[in-house]
Amino acid sequence: PEGSAVFLCRDCWTVLGDSLQLCASKAPQLSFLVCFKVTSDVIWEDSLLISLDDTLLGCAYNELRCRSCGVNVGFMLYSATSDLAHLRGLFCFFKDRIICYLLGNQMIIDASEVDFPTVTFKE
Repeated sequence: PEGSAVFLCRDCWTVLGDSLQLCASKAPQLSFLVCFKVTSDVIWEDSLLISLDDTLLGCAYNELRCRSCGVNVGFMLYSATSDLAHLRGLFCFFKDRIICYLLGNQMIIDASEVDFPTVTFKE
């Protein structure tokens, strides 16, 4: 489809996911992309961390890591505040830790520069 992209680890270019599994966040202030599915090159440990960051303050989450290079590429919420509860169990990639390969024009671009259409959970 038009505007399709593949999400790659910024450090080693391993494929982590794609825009067909994307559930873009409606809040532009959030610095992550949300996906329903990821590739087997995204790994996470069972141990939970508690966020002290403003955006995720008090939320429990699992870190998502690139299997190839081990860099932290995002998180998966386990418990969250009411405004982020809809993201529990989904894969959230930090925009500054991934790059996008745009299939239509065969370009590589920072994830923070790509504006994906918003997809609702119902869709």
